Amino acid sequence: MARTRLLYVMDPMCSWCWGFAPVADALAEQARAAGVPMHLVAGGLRTGQGASLDPNTRRYILEHWHAVHDATGQPFRFDGALPDGFVYDTEPVCRALVAARSLHEEATWPLVKLIQHAFYAEGRDVTQAAVLVALAETAGIPRIEFAEAFDGAAAHQATAEDFTWVQDLGIAGFPTLLAERDGQLALLTNGYQGLEELAPLLARWLERATHA
Repeated sequence: MARTRLLYVMDPMCSWCWGFAPVADALAEQARAAGVPMHLVAGGLRTGQGASLDPNTRRYILEHWHAVHDATGQPFRFDGALPDGFVYDTEPVCRALVAARSLHEEATWPLVKLIQHAFYAEGRDVTQAAVLVALAETAGIPRIEFAEAFDGAAAHQATAEDFTWVQDLGIAGFPTLLAERDGQLALLTNGYQGLEELAPLLARWLERATHA
């Protein structure tokens, strides 16, 4: 039997992915109703960052945040956002996604949404392991189990493999939504689009994929 699934390539600290979250939610539900699951892939937006944000980069990022808020209505906490000394490294949140996926795949998307809300709407530092462990527990993953997986060599390796897979496909922007049937990939969107554009596209693909 052919494997059929949605592949959502994203980064929990990508602002347009936060803007896309309600759309991704609706599309995941649409696919699930047809018996097609959604599988998350960690994109790696800003990984290996060791230095804190400089003022110009901070200003550039916040301009994106305002654009996402204006376009999508998703909540952002702008007061005190990206404080002095903040290192915008998305590797930890991507590794949290991968660790959750290996333990309880059904909890991966709920955890990602919790991470996004904590970062963008609450201003919490989701690059910190303690914050991620607490959010994982809220998503239904036992603290100790998640913490061990998050710190383990397997999660580091699997996260790097996600990044390589994304780079090898030439995916340069997020969110990216792909539909996979038996190893064949169809691009639904690269970049933000609204539900009114994407739901009919997904419906047509599901019709072909589930009745072929």
